[in-house]
Amino acid sequence: MNLTTLSTSIGITIISVSIAIFFIRKAFVGSKIKQKQKEIDEKISRARKEFDKIISKAQEESKNYKSKLIQQAEDEIKARHKTVAEIEKRVTEKENNLIKRESQFNDKLRGIDQERQNLKQLQSKQEKILVDLAKKLENVAEMSKDDAEKLLITTTEKELKAKLGKMIKDKEQEAKKIANRKATEIITTAIQRTAVDHVAAITTSTLELPDDDMKGRVIGKEGRNIRAFESISGVDVIIDDTPGCVVLSAFDPIRRELARLTMKKLLEDGRIHPSKIEEEYEKSKKDLNNTVMEYGEKAADEIGLEFHPKIVELIGKLHFRSSYGQNILKHSIEATHLAGIIASQLGVNVELAKRGTMLHDIGKALDFEREGTHTVIGKEVCEQYGESKEIQNCIMAHHEEEPPETIEAIIVMIADAVSSVRPGARRESLETHVKRLEKLEAIANEFDGVIKAYAIQAGREVRVIVNPQDINDDTMAKLSFDIAKKIENQVDYPGEVKISVVREVRSESYAK
Repeated sequence: MNLTTLSTSIGITIISVSIAIFFIRKAFVGSKIKQKQKEIDEKISRARKEFDKIISKAQEESKNYKSKLIQQAEDEIKARHKTVAEIEKRVTEKENNLIKRESQFNDKLRGIDQERQNLKQLQSKQEKILVDLAKKLENVAEMSKDDAEKLLITTTEKELKAKLGKMIKDKEQEAKKIANRKATEIITTAIQRTAVDHVAAITTSTLELPDDDMKGRVIGKEGRNIRAFESISGVDVIIDDTPGCVVLSAFDPIRRELARLTMKKLLEDGRIHPSKIEEEYEKSKKDLNNTVMEYGEKAADEIGLEFHPKIVELIGKLHFRSSYGQNILKHSIEATHLAGIIASQLGVNVELAKRGTMLHDIGKALDFEREGTHTVIGKEVCEQYGESKEIQNCIMAHHEEEPPETIEAIIVMIADAVSSVRPGARRESLETHVKRLEKLEAIANEFDGVIKAYAIQAGREVRVIVNPQDINDDTMAKLSFDIAKKIENQVDYPGEVKISVVREVRSESYAK
């Protein structure tokens, strides 16, 4: 065998071995792949089973949650049906009550119509009696027609006064009974649901000094500090022998409060000189403006209304104003709550009543700066900042400078009066109080048949003593009615004044 043949044989052998190795490795790799594929298939199978379990569990939970939601919805619907049924029952009861009251009111109207018919019959009978009397007097009496007419008129007038007085007394008692019951119910409800504290305001502010040496600093060299303070703040500084205090006096409450804040800061700092006074005064002015806005915003939030920012500022200034010792802001808030409750009881515009009451004294925030009454100033301010004509009428009508055009304006008047006249709300100067009592007595003494009149119970009652020969039991009611009307027209007073007419008949005999 030659070399070429040997080489060829070796090459063929190597190729054969390589091919065998290739197929052996291929078979081995294929086996590995099949094994891996089998493992993968098993994992996929297990994953599918887990997935099916999760899906099944989720569907079960979804079904349970759905049924639970349906049950809750059904329970809520049942509860709402029950609530609606109760509301319908209450509405039905109220409708029945209204129908019953309407029936009672119609019965009273028919009674009044019957009374009018009876009055007309009495008048017709009176005219017939007058004609008959005139004829008899002309035929029988030896007097002229004019004299007979005078006698007849005098007699008839006395009879009519007696009948009219009795009728006024009966009708007045009936009307008072109905009106007092309803008014008492409304006012009592309003007062019970309203509670506002009041603190009497004065015209001075007192600050405590850390020590008496501070008085010298406040006064300054040759009084320059106190002069500078009075010049800048516009208030009087009173430093007397009273230990440990300095008094600030001014009728303008805003100016007095600003001076108080400035003095308080100076006393805390301890450095007092003209430039420092001016610096602290400007800082206090900013602080006071912020405080005023806080008071106004707090009041607006308390009553649940929104106002123009300038009106909010004016409302805040009312905190530093007072009337007869009553804080105007707290009075306005209290009256606003009362007006809201009364308006809701009567079924009228609650927001209009509350808004008109809150703004009825807004002019008092500017009456130190502008000329005119606080009602006129308040109307101008409300007109300037877009308040309605109804609000302006509420402001003007609460002191009867304009006739009330709406029921809400009347409610404003009532709420203002209730808040003002409740015990402890206001103070009155002795001189004004005495003059009012004297005027009440003078009015009662002007009527014929009155012997003496006395104003008692701080002017809440006028006791009238009459001559029993001039005034009988029936005409007493008319006399008290006439005196009350005259007092209403001529005297300004809080609350109401009771007129008590006293007729006393005495008989005296002596045994000897």
